[in-house]
Amino acid sequence: MVQKKVPQRMCVGCQEMKTKKELLRIVRSPEGEIFIDPTGKKAGRGAYVCKAMACMEAAYKGKRLEKALKQSVSPEVYAQIQSQLESL
Repeated sequence: MVQKKVPQRMCVGCQEMKTKKELLRIVRSPEGEIFIDPTGKKAGRGAYVCKAMACMEAAYKGKRLEKALKQSVSPEVYAQIQSQLESL
């Protein structure tokens, strides 16, 4: 029996490779809107962050999320993402 490959992605906060299911996908839609994608399948450019607040803070301080999404991210969007992370 052939084993399937488990998709791996890199967290923009801690720079560690983890399985796709362990990470949270943040998407920049073709219209330029930035939001969390719980399904992991929405159209647009994606970046992955661990579900830990420390990783999100590291991504914010180093502007890594902006580099991954190739667009500036407003503080309001960061606040929305952090509030959604706290609810998880």
